[in-house]
Amino acid sequence: MKQGMAIFALAMLAGAGAASAADLKPAVVFDMGGKFDKSFNEGVYNGVEKFRQETGIKYREFEVKNPTQREQAVRKMAERGSDPVLGVGFAQAPAIEAVAKDFPDTRFTIIDMVVDLPNVQSVVFKEHEGSFLVGVLAAAASKTAKVGFVGGMDIPLIRRFACGYEQGVKHVDADADVYVNMTGTTPAAWNDPTKGSELARSQFDRGADVVFAAAGGTGIGVYQAAKDNGKYAIGVDSNQNHLHPGTMLTSMLKRVDVAAYNTFSGARDGKWQPGIQVLGLAEGGVDWALDEHNASLITPEMKARVESAKQDIIAGRIAVHDYMADNECSY
Repeated sequence: MKQGMAIFALAMLAGAGAASAADLKPAVVFDMGGKFDKSFNEGVYNGVEKFRQETGIKYREFEVKNPTQREQAVRKMAERGSDPVLGVGFAQAPAIEAVAKDFPDTRFTIIDMVVDLPNVQSVVFKEHEGSFLVGVLAAAASKTAKVGFVGGMDIPLIRRFACGYEQGVKHVDADADVYVNMTGTTPAAWNDPTKGSELARSQFDRGADVVFAAAGGTGIGVYQAAKDNGKYAIGVDSNQNHLHPGTMLTSMLKRVDVAAYNTFSGARDGKWQPGIQVLGLAEGGVDWALDEHNASLITPEMKARVESAKQDIIAGRIAVHDYMADNECSY
């Protein structure tokens, strides 16, 4: 009986997605840092904006300013009849879980964390695979065999970036030094450009000439420090190559824009499904960025090397260790 009811509930959720576009009332709750953080949140914003521009369907939105607002915002969206409700970032998992239980007929999607409920879609990424690629490029571009990493909040997710990056560096140069610093242990670590700049400069002072930032808005300080010191920086999540052409070596793309767009379009088309989606290189969920802003920095040899590594990872010839599998960077 319970199994039958579960199947019925899923059928109702899927059927809701096939409703007319006029009935669709999507919503997004951005996390701290805001929708114009030039990184993670902004990637999501680009995805939902693409959906709005293509369909004419407006969406409700809220930008979380402090942790206490997360559940309030998600709950308010559900109370107002929004469906689906998209929560941005791992920190919204408790809010999504609590509200999804109270609104079982509403569809929820969370990016960057898993919430195991029949009306929740969880989208997570293999950040370590994308970070491996930019690590390859960092090592290939470095003249000192010393590179750096500046993370935002010190959590396993960001350690996953760092570990993948280090593996990519070591793939090219086993003797290279990789300096790793985290910005802090609270959510404020995502929006502290001054601290990001200080950490990057300290790594430059130790000889690093390429620094990868996975730190949200804090990364803006890292990129500025690289420009000011004539060093290279690597962006994250969104393509940030345009921020400082000439010193942005590349960006590790985490296609949260695609995840956000697919959340809304899937609900519109009746294709939205609960469960876990894991997006890596093979699924187009992560990658590295090459465009007019960094093309002059990437030699044909560098491009060939990173593309070879990419294909080897997809084919399983290179296994990138996932820090979150055991909370260790062992490889």
